[in-house]
Amino acid sequence: MRIAALVLMVIGSINWGLVGLFKFNLVDAIFGEMSLLSRIIYIIVGIAGLYGLTMFGEKEIEK
Repeated sequence: MRIAALVLMVIGSINWGLVGLFKFNLVDAIFGEMSLLSRIIYIIVGIAGLYGLTMFGEKEIEK
């Protein structure tokens, strides 16, 4: 579960980096601008980010 959340957080951060640097949204480019599928992906990435907050305060992240 943690690995999946980490992968989704990395994907989200890369997408935001592309938006900030080049004004290019990779998710929208692949799935269509604000299509239902892209919105679902944003929701899943957001949930992964919230789950990632639970990793703060832990001394070691288990695999």
